[in-house]
Amino acid sequence: MSDIKIVSIENPGGLNLILGQSHFIKTVEDLYETLIQGSMGIQFGLSFCEASGPCLIRSAGNRDDLIELSKINAMNISCGHTFIIFLDQVFPIQVLKQVQMVPEVCTIYCATANPLQIAVIETSQGRGILGVIDGSKPLGFETSKDEQDRHLFLRKIGYKL
Repeated sequence: MSDIKIVSIENPGGLNLILGQSHFIKTVEDLYETLIQGSMGIQFGLSFCEASGPCLIRSAGNRDDLIELSKINAMNISCGHTFIIFLDQVFPIQVLKQVQMVPEVCTIYCATANPLQIAVIETSQGRGILGVIDGSKPLGFETSKDEQDRHLFLRKIGYKL
């Protein structure tokens, strides 16, 4: 017997976040160290759902409101060995490769600031992530004006083609 649920991520203000899965209790400490070392001025909160033993939600970060936001969302998701990181003052692209290189990290489901829903399956054993719904579906094809706007935006935020 199983039940599929859709969990909407609470993200007032549209902060960037990284959602992933890992495999060990030391995930919180290693992600904390990786993020602190990964980008100057980073502000973040992260939570990890333990999947064995006391099955606690473990949290860390350097900004209380982001830690609290990660805890709320981790509890809503409640899938073993998942983690969620809320970021401020950086884009995920600035730390994503370092997060992926943490030995405990198995999967990154998404890195986004879009509205996000998580498809979760619940069985008698627990819960797991089936997939994510990241933002909205496409409405059409990029025009030359849209391409110009994209190039301008990337330059505005410090990236360029």
